Amino acid sequence: VDKDTKKMGGSLAGVEQMQIDGSVQFDGVGGLSDHISSLKEMVIFPLLYPEIFERLKIEPPRGCLFYGPPGTGKTLLARALANECSQGDMRVNFFMRKGAECLSKWIGESERQLRLLFEQAYQMRPSIIFFDEIDALAPVRSNKQDQIHSCVVGTLLALIDGLACREVVVIRATSRLDSLDPALRRPGRFEREFRFSLPNKEARKEIFKIHTRDWNPKPSDNLLEELAEECVGYCGADIKALCAETGLCALRHRYPQLYESRERLQINMDSIKIKANDFSMAMQKTVPASRRVVPSPGRALSAISKPLLKNTLERILQTLQRVFPHAELALQKDQQKVNKPLFSLNPILGNYVIDSDEESPSISEEKPTHKTPYGKKAEFHTFSRYICPWYGSICKMAGNPRDQPTSYRPRFLLIEEPGSGQASDLAAAVIHSLEKFPIYTLDTPTLFASVSPDETCVQLMREAQRTAPSIIYVPQIPSWWETVGPTLRSVFTTLLQSIPRFTPVLLLATSNVQLRDLPEEIKALFNNEYEEVFRIPRPTCAERRHFFEDLVMKQAAQPPALKNN
Repeated sequence: VDKDTKKMGGSLAGVEQMQIDGSVQFDGVGGLSDHISSLKEMVIFPLLYPEIFERLKIEPPRGCLFYGPPGTGKTLLARALANECSQGDMRVNFFMRKGAECLSKWIGESERQLRLLFEQAYQMRPSIIFFDEIDALAPVRSNKQDQIHSCVVGTLLALIDGLACREVVVIRATSRLDSLDPALRRPGRFEREFRFSLPNKEARKEIFKIHTRDWNPKPSDNLLEELAEECVGYCGADIKALCAETGLCALRHRYPQLYESRERLQINMDSIKIKANDFSMAMQKTVPASRRVVPSPGRALSAISKPLLKNTLERILQTLQRVFPHAELALQKDQQKVNKPLFSLNPILGNYVIDSDEESPSISEEKPTHKTPYGKKAEFHTFSRYICPWYGSICKMAGNPRDQPTSYRPRFLLIEEPGSGQASDLAAAVIHSLEKFPIYTLDTPTLFASVSPDETCVQLMREAQRTAPSIIYVPQIPSWWETVGPTLRSVFTTLLQSIPRFTPVLLLATSNVQLRDLPEEIKALFNNEYEEVFRIPRPTCAERRHFFEDLVMKQAAQPPALKNN
């Protein structure tokens, strides 16, 4: 490679391995334990246990795709993987390239750089090639695209197909999955695709623990629990910035004279104590990356509206669990911490049922060697519950309760009285409770923000189907139905009907129009007999009394806070 580069008059600056921070390990990545298990199986196991793959006569996955919003840990996980693979006597070379770095203004230079990169990685194997922002290097090929990009994409496909060595792994990352060429996503090039979504409450708490583990004193567990509850929509980068801003707020409180003096002052570091108020001030100054473009639809009930809507929210969640059984398992947080989880989103380890060797026959056996009770044949249990399409209710089978639940076209409509304004708060609270699932908001600003609303609708609904279990949220569906027009209505209903019946994609909608006054097309989407329509009641007398007691007797009766000079 060196001789070939010198003959062409180029430099090896584009193919040199990257020196990464050795302090980044898997224990410094929070909320991505499922992805870490899959990466170990794909990258580390072939290097440590090659005899397993030789014995089974299988090839390990050679490539994977990281996709998701910015700041969710795609690049961090790739660096942690390179460090974990370089422990002890094992050394793995890490090549990291941005998509735009491989492009050049000279014809054929981009393809040559890619070839040199793959040849260098092969000679220095075992190695990892990490392409960040791969959508800039391999966009969708079309008639509108430049021919140079098509040549680069074709060269990249040929180089990936030419990798016959299991010691070279190619990882790509992108935040725009729709802009990536579909040819790169077939098995053999991208065996596995990892979706990096915004962290849920447990993941946020774990990230907070990672960034505050070196603090003295460390934040209490109750404070971290409260922070994880409040920081909805924060990604890992946002939480890291929040912790840094918290430390600066504590510095401003203790030593404000540092900002007025030009000379270096002597300070006592032990006197700087981080308090809970510092986190509150830091949250006011920190804007999450997800809210800078599109605000998150999920939020918890405010302290003012909680006495009025808390009981109604609990009834909504109980009804929703019967329509959408995945919500029931997502809300069982305390039980999942103690017992083995009934359902997990981990495609590698979460849904695997471990039985003894005697219970499961070998694939080569024609007759089972063990006896089954009552003289019945051994069968594969598939579902522990199913939903009867003709009854619309959940029927439990005599199967294993650890299996995944299924739901028949789950849909849920919240109807409020005109002018009450409760549906928006309750729908946001429901989404906040189900934040483990990907949420796709299909409102009018999202659709008409692009040139083609139909294309945006198709993209969102296909992404929701691909990342199931997921939720499609349509706020105020009567006004949405009148605004979008007949073409988009037809596209929406066709895509909704094309989703397989037992795919766990929940359609959540709100309405300020009563069910009898809705258009017939909307009535056909939600079945009132199957508990898919929930009418929001008015607050009861006890709830109103509790609201005014808290407002008048507690909050208004408190003396004003004294200013601390």
